[in-house]
Amino acid sequence: MPHYKTEDIRNIAMVGHALAGKTTLTEALLYKAGAINTPGDVEKGTTVTDFEPEEKEYQHSLSAAIASLDHDGTHINLIDTPGYPDFMCQALTSLPAVETAALVINAQAGIEMVTQRLMERAAERRLCRMIIVNKIDAHDTDLPALLAAIQESFGKECLPINLPSDGGKAVVDCFFNPSGSADFSSVEEAHTRIIDQVVEVDEDLMTVYLDQGEVSPQQLHDPFEKALRESHLIPVCFVSARSGAGIGELLDVFSKLMPNPKEGNPPVFIKGEGADAQPVSSESDPAKHVLAHVFKVSVDPFVGKLSVFRIHQGTVTKDTQLYIDDARKPFKVGHLLKLQGKEHKEVDAGIPGDICAVAKVEDIRFDAVLHASHDEDHYHLRPMELPKPMVGLAIEPTKRGDEQKISEAMHKLAAEDPCFVVEHNAAMNETVIRGLGDLHLRVMLEKMQDRYNVEIKTRPPKIPYRETIRTSAEGHHRHKKQTGGAGQFGEVFLRVEPLPRGGGFEFVNKLVGGVIPNQFIPAVEKGVRQVVESGAITGYPMQDMKVTVYDGKHHSVDSKEVAFVAAGKKAFLDAIQKAKPIALEPIVNIDVIAPGANMGDITGDLSGKRGRISDTQTLPGRMVSIKGQVPLSELNNYQSKLKSVTAGQGSYTIEFSHYDPVPPNIQQQLKAEFKPGKEEA
Repeated sequence: MPHYKTEDIRNIAMVGHALAGKTTLTEALLYKAGAINTPGDVEKGTTVTDFEPEEKEYQHSLSAAIASLDHDGTHINLIDTPGYPDFMCQALTSLPAVETAALVINAQAGIEMVTQRLMERAAERRLCRMIIVNKIDAHDTDLPALLAAIQESFGKECLPINLPSDGGKAVVDCFFNPSGSADFSSVEEAHTRIIDQVVEVDEDLMTVYLDQGEVSPQQLHDPFEKALRESHLIPVCFVSARSGAGIGELLDVFSKLMPNPKEGNPPVFIKGEGADAQPVSSESDPAKHVLAHVFKVSVDPFVGKLSVFRIHQGTVTKDTQLYIDDARKPFKVGHLLKLQGKEHKEVDAGIPGDICAVAKVEDIRFDAVLHASHDEDHYHLRPMELPKPMVGLAIEPTKRGDEQKISEAMHKLAAEDPCFVVEHNAAMNETVIRGLGDLHLRVMLEKMQDRYNVEIKTRPPKIPYRETIRTSAEGHHRHKKQTGGAGQFGEVFLRVEPLPRGGGFEFVNKLVGGVIPNQFIPAVEKGVRQVVESGAITGYPMQDMKVTVYDGKHHSVDSKEVAFVAAGKKAFLDAIQKAKPIALEPIVNIDVIAPGANMGDITGDLSGKRGRISDTQTLPGRMVSIKGQVPLSELNNYQSKLKSVTAGQGSYTIEFSHYDPVPPNIQQQLKAEFKPGKEEA
């Protein structure tokens, strides 16, 4: 069994914008606690949590990594997460594994977009939150102004639990032992404010406080945890990961004030789906059935699949039999692992609150629930709202024969990252990978090449244009071929009519009198559908029309299926040319989230892209939401444009709305690019 109990565990996700210093801070904490002999360096690629080759190359965290330490009788699990918007998914998926989200803020840069988003998401999941202001000894910092900005953005409940002193070379405690001088404000004032905030959640303690004028840290512990759970308090700590200022004090805050698994707000499990779904709670009881949640999956070409999970209930040992979601057969754990960066240490048992891993269990997927009894079948956590992957690239192999190899590699990468998706568009005959940004896709392609030794070519995905007609028309074709032997004969008369947008395609048989025998009707429809699928004027599929076959002729000897396929196809093409065919383009709903100061630039840019703005709303943190509709073809490289306009703070989502006719110049361009086959020409 572990050398600690559930009450001794602290699970903390280090989250925040890129360059806040989360990885360096994690190193400083590990070093101060004696978990490592020498602190690593991000630039040298020697840190515990940035161990992947791509992380060393880019000198940034690209995936979540776990490291643990022991301090003052507590066992602290840290999850170091990426801060680039392209990799925010890795931070979001770590939140269900922890009780505390530690928002790390760069003292020089201030509050940035990813920090704001993660603060909101942590609040949505009812996590206890704290703020760590890093780089307090850097030049050009205004810490009083930053603290004021934090309180303005995140609320007056953000109160300093220590303050910088000696020009950022040290910090002074404002809670346990409030004494000394600070660089701004005062220790006494900060102490009074945080005590006032805590006692507000406990009427009995407030009475004692009002009578005696002071309460001890021991008396404050339970109300402090309650204030954290109820978001009535968000402690603010000051540190310098580089110099070590405030690191020891931060460890004390983690161990003495941050919640253990029994004190935090546990995630609510849900049993069943839809109207039958019922919330169920887990208990941090080592004697109950095992209940664990998989929040991270990685696939190594040599080690295989590694599944990382948080134990919420029960005890897991190497002999434990666990079910995956609703599986009927369990798997045996075999080797239970604790992670320290890339190092895997085998342990005898994991208890409630522990973060553990198992290797080479191929059926485990991200977000799976592991459990020891069929009583927990159909259990799952509330689905996470992850960013939609908006940026796409069409891919194809550089070498012939690599298609299967590439497919396997892509799906392994998709298993690791729920914000990386692989789509195959049969209508466009292309495979598209989608991610959260250009950097996200570039890193995934590099992983594909480095790990799986496959090379691919990329290009922008095709725009799924469509064709339709504007008026009704009739078409006719007689297919007659005589080559000396058996002949071919089939004649078709048909009518085409436009349907409302979104009406799809209808094929109607109005033949009477057996002018075309019933066995040849499917052949006529086949010929028509060949054109529907391949297009008549631009090479894109057709939609929103009804085709009615109303007359025809056949020959008792020469009529056969191939003749009516050809006749149906040519009759349909004849009708289409008379029915004023047009090309359609996909219109998407767009929602842009950006700083309010950039609203004019963004709305002007969208209008220039033939977009229509439908709504704007003010959001917390001086952000705005800009909603509208815009042609999909106008959004190529839009993320790069938005990043440039908003200094990296903007993001957007799109979803398909409808099809509209393309402007005449685009229709001419599409027609000019179309190279029909002989039969369509």
